[in-house]
Amino acid sequence: MTAFKVERTPALGAVEAWRRLTDWPSQASRVPLTRMHVRTPGPTRVGTVIVARTGVGPVGFDDPMEIVVWCPPDGGGAGRCRLEKRGRTVKGWAEIRVREDGAGVTRVSWVEDLRVAFLPHLFDGVTADAGRLMFGREVDHLLSAGRTRQT
Repeated sequence: MTAFKVERTPALGAVEAWRRLTDWPSQASRVPLTRMHVRTPGPTRVGTVIVARTGVGPVGFDDPMEIVVWCPPDGGGAGRCRLEKRGRTVKGWAEIRVREDGAGVTRVSWVEDLRVAFLPHLFDGVTADAGRLMFGREVDHLLSAGRTRQT
């Protein structure tokens, strides 16, 4: 598996940062040739299935993910969402955490551990670097109404 982590401190409250990061159709807006759709009716909860489709026309692959942990932030508590990747091409998991520290600063963490089918372990470092770059840009975009600082 290839793990990478993206951390940010947006100029947003935890609830708003969470709302933006878990607005599934808005995700992948900066990922080339990728679209997201939710297969299960809302609201988002444990068992919700989200599919990222990467490709052009009929050529491409689906990355289905199921939410296995769904704990939105409330009353100052931290939020946590864990998705298990269930596709043939991409396996692994992703976890989104949002919390406000004691000083009112929101901290966002996006961690992924993935394996791309047919890609030798030799490419794990490149895959992690590419994931960190792509997801870092996506997280910045989703949180863009407020300034973000990379941590």
